[in-house]
Amino acid sequence: SYACRTINNVIFFPHFHTGKTKKPDKDSATFISFIGNMDKRMKLDSKIKPEHGCHYYSALSMMASKASYENRAYIETIVKDHWKVYILRVFGLADYQEKATTQLFFMRDKSENHDTIVVAFRGTEPFDADAWCSDFDLSWYELQGMGKIHGGFMKALGLQKNVGWPMEYKANETRKEPLAYYFVRDKLKALLSESENTKYILTGHSLGGALAILFPSILFLHEEKLLLQRLEGVYTYGQPRVGDEKFGKYMESKLEEHRIRYFRIVYCNDMVPRLPYDDKDLLFKHFGTCVYYNRHYQGKVVAEIPNKNYFSPLSAIPMMINAICELIRSFTICYSKGAEYKEGWFLRVFRIIGLVIPGVSAHSTQDYVNSTRLGSSDVFLPSEETIP
Repeated sequence: SYACRTINNVIFFPHFHTGKTKKPDKDSATFISFIGNMDKRMKLDSKIKPEHGCHYYSALSMMASKASYENRAYIETIVKDHWKVYILRVFGLADYQEKATTQLFFMRDKSENHDTIVVAFRGTEPFDADAWCSDFDLSWYELQGMGKIHGGFMKALGLQKNVGWPMEYKANETRKEPLAYYFVRDKLKALLSESENTKYILTGHSLGGALAILFPSILFLHEEKLLLQRLEGVYTYGQPRVGDEKFGKYMESKLEEHRIRYFRIVYCNDMVPRLPYDDKDLLFKHFGTCVYYNRHYQGKVVAEIPNKNYFSPLSAIPMMINAICELIRSFTICYSKGAEYKEGWFLRVFRIIGLVIPGVSAHSTQDYVNSTRLGSSDVFLPSEETIP
C-alpha cells in the first residue's frame, strides 16, 4: 500500500470559442466533487425537527456525511447559508502513510433546547488511490482484549508506525498534518469543556462510517471518560465491516455500558456493507443496530442484511430486477415524491451500470438521503426505548 499515489479528480471543460481548456478550481465554493454530482441537494429536510430525536440526527448526519466529500469553501457555504448552523472547521488529517488523506469536518447544531457537535468523516473518493489502499488493506490489527480490526481503516484513523495507539500523540518531523484520532480527540475535549450540556455525534458514509465507529473503540482503549459520557450516538451509512466477531461483541458491550447509540444504516443491495466477507476465510463481522431500507425506502431493524456477502448466484437475478426498478424509479420519483428527489443524468449513468453490477449505484448518497427522509422514524424507537 505504500506504493499507492493519489490520483487527482480533475475534469477539463473546453472553451469552444477559444479552443482552450479550463481547469476547474477545486478549492472554489462552486466546485462539486464526483460524489456530490450524484446528489446536489444542499438543504436539510425542514419537516424533520430536533424534537424527533434519532430520526433528526440520522437525517442531519447523512447530509453531513454527504457534505464531507466537498472542499472547505463548499462545506462552509452549505452549513452557513443553507443549514443555518455553525461550521467549526474542515480538516485534512494525516494517516499511516503521513499524508493528509483523511478528511473530516466539525459543525455545531445549537439552539435553546440542544447543543450538538457533529463530526463527519469523509468516505472514499473514487479517484483517491490512497483511500482505496486503505479499503483494500485487509491485514488484521489486533488490540489486546478487544479483538482484530481492519488494518487499513486503523491506519486511516491514525495508527502510528511501530508505536500503535499510545495515549499521547507522537510528533514526527516528516508528518505535515496531525493524525486523525488524536486531533479529533483533543479538539472535542476543548469544545466540550466549554459547556456541560454539549454533546456530540460521529458519522460517515462508506469508509467515513468505518472511521466513525472505530473512533470510539480507541476512546474505550484509552478510557476517555469525558468523551464517552458526551457521545450521543454514531450514525453510519453504507459502512463496510470493520473487525472480527470478538471485536463486535466487545464493542456492543462497551456501547451498551456507556449508553451510546449506534445505528448502521444500509440501503437495499449496496455492495459496500457486504464487504469484506463474513466467511470462514476473512472472518469479518458486523455489529450494532442495523437499519435496513428496501428500494421503496421502507426501513426495518434486522439482525443481518439479505445476501450478506453480496456475490451469490441465487440472488443475482433478484438484484438485477431490483436494479431495473431503481432505474425506472429515477425517472418517476420526482413526480411521486416531489421535485427535490429528481435524479440527474450523472446518477442515471450509475443506475445503468448497476444493471450489470448490481449494488454499485445503491452505494450512492442519493439513496441514503432519500432513506432518512422518506423512511419511517419508527425504526429508531426500539433503541430509544431501551436507553434511559
